[in-house]
Amino acid sequence: MNEPTRIALLTYSTRPRGGVVHTLALAEALVDLGAAVDVWTLARGGDGGFFRPLDPRVVVRAVPFPDVADEPVGARIVRSIAVLAAALRAHPAGAGPRAAGGYDVVHAQDCISANAVLDAATPGGCIRTIHHLDTFTTPQLAACHERAVVGPTAHVCVSAAVAAEVAHGWGIRPTVIPNGVDADRFLAAADDRPARRAWTDELGPYVLAVGGIEPRKGTADLVEAMARVRAVRPDLALVIAGGETLFDYRDYRAEVLSTAARLGVTPRILGPVDHDALPSLVAAAEVFAFASTKEGFGLAALEALAAGVPVVARDLPVLREVLGPTVRYAGNPADLAVALLAAAAHRDPALTAAGRTLATRYTWAAAARAHLDLYRRLASPARSGGTR
Repeated sequence: MNEPTRIALLTYSTRPRGGVVHTLALAEALVDLGAAVDVWTLARGGDGGFFRPLDPRVVVRAVPFPDVADEPVGARIVRSIAVLAAALRAHPAGAGPRAAGGYDVVHAQDCISANAVLDAATPGGCIRTIHHLDTFTTPQLAACHERAVVGPTAHVCVSAAVAAEVAHGWGIRPTVIPNGVDADRFLAAADDRPARRAWTDELGPYVLAVGGIEPRKGTADLVEAMARVRAVRPDLALVIAGGETLFDYRDYRAEVLSTAARLGVTPRILGPVDHDALPSLVAAAEVFAFASTKEGFGLAALEALAAGVPVVARDLPVLREVLGPTVRYAGNPADLAVALLAAAAHRDPALTAAGRTLATRYTWAAAARAHLDLYRRLASPARSGGTR
């Protein structure tokens, strides 16, 4: 009997961010296909595990990463890489080829874990998923980002738009494997009237944004748009959920909240929402606002579509690629306000049906099969040089 493909997936946090959600869902879909999967992560601040329960067939290797008071972001990134690299070197499965108990595949999901694998010198090299490309000015972050692109031996992107950016910037041609969507959770939430009513009883009618207050999420533009929306619909609140991150966005957050106060917008900031409660929060929204200035795929928007909630998205090539004609697009805050008001005023049944159909087409089973195919191609002695 053939032994299962042994895979290490690496992520930088136990908390709910897009890349972490991707890692866990992919791990579970891979074990469904017979693979043996370890998920490595930094466990910050005493975290004992991930933000949600994980299939027990997936082995979690959480590396303690204690908080350091007032640690600058650059120093935190350098320490993150060093701690995870040391754990990989110390573990038998991360320190040698399969004959010595190692992995067939080591697959990093972000620049921190990719740098850790490169520092650990794991035999066989490293596969890297580039979810989106960032622009950093801090020297440590810029160096981390660059090395995590050029160092790995193979690359995956979750959209063709990001793959094109990588090809243009570095001459690397990643394999494109779209995300999956756990559509059933959000479809069920749309039918759970008591759970939806609990949110609207607490928050009233609301426009929802997920991802916290940070530059990449376009929160400043959304606040300006909501001031225009509330001039017409003063009953509509802005609710912001999520926002767990390694980066320090305190200055941006303070600026956004100052602008919000000046414009008469008082966002309800929920922070990270429990995994089981998130679908009903999404399903209860009047509109889902996706004002990001940079995205790799648009998973949160697809979850909202699965829940039957109209989506207004920033007009980005990657979102046109993934979401197609199922959402309303807008660029500047004025256009964003118009689109939010239109979506809140009328739910188009045809658009809702198209959005739900689209969300169900993206499955983690398909993503896992495509990953296994890639892993096997990379392991083949006859591998061509097409994917780097």
